[in-house]
Amino acid sequence: MTGVGRSSEVEHEITVAAPAAAVYRLIAEVGNWPRIFPPTIHVEHVERGETEERIRIWATANGEVRNWVSRRVLDPAALRIEFRQEVSPPPIASMGGAWVIEPRGEAACRLRLLHDYRAIDDDPADLAGIAKAVDTNSRSELAALKANLEAATRAEELTFSFEDTVRIDASAQDVFDFVNEADRWAERLPHVASVRLDEPAPGLQTLEMETRAKDGSTHVTKSYRVCLPAYKIAYKQVTLPALMALHTGYWTFRESGPGVLASSQHTVVLNPDNLADGMDVETAKKLVRDALSTNSTATLNHAKSHAEAGR
Repeated sequence: MTGVGRSSEVEHEITVAAPAAAVYRLIAEVGNWPRIFPPTIHVEHVERGETEERIRIWATANGEVRNWVSRRVLDPAALRIEFRQEVSPPPIASMGGAWVIEPRGEAACRLRLLHDYRAIDDDPADLAGIAKAVDTNSRSELAALKANLEAATRAEELTFSFEDTVRIDASAQDVFDFVNEADRWAERLPHVASVRLDEPAPGLQTLEMETRAKDGSTHVTKSYRVCLPAYKIAYKQVTLPALMALHTGYWTFRESGPGVLASSQHTVVLNPDNLADGMDVETAKKLVRDALSTNSTATLNHAKSHAEAGR
């Protein structure tokens, strides 16, 4: 018979060249997570109060997409965010901790990541494995987080979002199905040359596709997708064109009157190192927006034709 073992505590820290309040906000507002945490694909609020909330997180681990629910307690005055997994995978019995942000002047802060965990039993091999995983993940997470937090506070002019919407005389489920069934896009969408879709678990997809640009050139992209029937498909692109440092987005399907409003939202961070000679940021934004909007609007219009023809 096994039981809950003793609690272990560990702390990691890093200095971030960004104001403490900005760092707190970026971590507190989970919509930022796909941008600042490289493994994170999407986060949804399950419950949300003024200072306490439950969130479901979808993230990659060892090449696989996993999801879990955590509880968080937000303390903006203390610049502290406590978290705890509701269900931890064996051999972990429980896992929690806190983010603590400490100002270091006006433009820097000390970011501390605290963990406490218990093993299902006190097996030395299990405890050593958990300790190694927490240490390895925390160090890599903090290093990536530092870079992304510093970039996020500097890159406001490089970051932009936009949305395209099409009204469709069909149900949300009909339109959701068209976007969800990306394995059929090569036969349904002229701008898609080939596609490969893996769905290791319902609603968790890895989408690789080759798309055609207006000039006839093709490029290959890979995205992780979280499909939430029948109202949202969120994604994070993990192979990016040279002009982009980040591309996330989601498809939404909202019942409206006798039909549905189907939308494609994009958030992009430009890569300033790859702007062509003489190209300014606004020109690059327009170039990227036009390319993404052309493809997403085409997809929505083909979804419209398909769904309306099927009614």
